[in-house]
Amino acid sequence: MPRPTPAPPSRPARPALFLAVTADTLVAADFRPRTGRRPPGPYRRLLATPGARAFTIGNLIARLPMGMFSVSAVVMIAGTRGSYALAGAVTATGLAATALVAPWTARLVDRYGQARAALPATLCAALGSLALLLCVRYGAPAWTLFAAYAATATTPNTGGMARARWAHLLKGDADALHTANSFEQAADELCFMLGPVLAAFLCTALFPEAGTLVGVVLLVTGMLLFTARRSTEPPARPRPTAKAPLRSPGIPSLLVVCLAMGGVFGALEVATIAFADAQGHRAAAGVVLALQAAGSCAAGLLYGAVRPAGPAGHRLPWCVAAMTALLTLPLLAASLGGSLPLLALALLAGGMATAPTMVTTMTLVQHRTPEDRLNEGMTLAVTGLLGGIACGSAAGGWTVEHLSPTAAYGLPLTAAATALLLTLPPTRRAL
Repeated sequence: MPRPTPAPPSRPARPALFLAVTADTLVAADFRPRTGRRPPGPYRRLLATPGARAFTIGNLIARLPMGMFSVSAVVMIAGTRGSYALAGAVTATGLAATALVAPWTARLVDRYGQARAALPATLCAALGSLALLLCVRYGAPAWTLFAAYAATATTPNTGGMARARWAHLLKGDADALHTANSFEQAADELCFMLGPVLAAFLCTALFPEAGTLVGVVLLVTGMLLFTARRSTEPPARPRPTAKAPLRSPGIPSLLVVCLAMGGVFGALEVATIAFADAQGHRAAAGVVLALQAAGSCAAGLLYGAVRPAGPAGHRLPWCVAAMTALLTLPLLAASLGGSLPLLALALLAGGMATAPTMVTTMTLVQHRTPEDRLNEGMTLAVTGLLGGIACGSAAGGWTVEHLSPTAAYGLPLTAAATALLLTLPPTRRAL
């Protein structure tokens, strides 16, 4: 009778943990398989969202010129016409026009979609910049400079459109949306840190119009890449049913806070330029301001990597309080030593509360704005910031001229303290 062939002896399983003693030493070896990998960080998970990297690249390219155009215009006009007063008046006119036109542009983006509305608006703004370049180049009358630069006010709010895409893609995931808002704020700081430096380099190393010309190319190229990614675009709302953001509960009070925070940025810039000039190092003012933006950028990335405690409305007063406290450092540095390196370190530390404050503010704007008018709501917040920057710049210039650059550092602290008062209990009861 045939007998079944015995199965070959199985290989003994390798022990999970091996222990041995050699002389007076205990040797331990762990043979267990390594199955788990280190989980990806929050920003890696964020950019792994389908379509996110593609639209982010285009948006960053389009956003970089936002920090280039005003510096390029000032250098170009002052260099060819010999008048900083004319250059400042032209850029101030463009800022005022942007504050008026930007909410209407954002409303069109909400109604007709980013591709259909933002791209034509970008092309109109690019034509305005090119018209300014030609008017300066060929000696056109001064009034044409104002008209050409005012036409650039149709530039869409690129940062707001990116945030609207994240809100559409990450709907219902509060932690991921917090990381996305932090990433976008850090991107804003990076662009406003690199943009002026790039513009000044191009205008001085090549020719006065180079900064504006490169800015136009980057803006149009980036917007073409951004709007081409239709799969991540929020749906258009041709007939919005919600009321205007200005009539939404809590939005008007937030816009006043944005106005005060804009005063911080405008006064701080003028005070730093004047302080560096008084020390005989005016050319270093851009580097010193870039350090302030670098501190804000780093803090924004760190803030986005942690899970915030409590709702955004409860965090905002704490963020503004931290910004107010840190803004005492530039005032102390300017008052005590008068050293530009010391001031640079103070601004680096002082900027570290800016991004968390702006992230929390934009999160509140998103929460309070109806979904079908999100671009309009965020653009209104940016408009408030622009208005505050204009007021802060004017107040800073007056203080520098009539008092001193050191005294001008009291204005950002005052504006931040005002914003803090506005975020205390009366605002919090409306959250």
